[in-house]
Amino acid sequence: MKRLLLLVVSCSVPGVILGGTSGWVESKMCLNADRVTSECLTQNQVERTIQGMSKGLLAGAGAAFSAAWNLKHNE
Repeated sequence: MKRLLLLVVSCSVPGVILGGTSGWVESKMCLNADRVTSECLTQNQVERTIQGMSKGLLAGAGAAFSAAWNLKHNE
């Protein structure tokens, strides 16, 4: 159980960092685009960054559980 927790944490932390960074960059690119949409102007940059972080967290945790499941079934 401790190994699974360590695996989930070690996969989720980079996911949160990468997801947050991509959300932040996406919002910056949206504001610097030639055509700024109303969606771009109405969505908060912090909110978009948090959404990216949560997606990264879920992706990292999913990858960890998938890797653990694969390891368990290959033993």
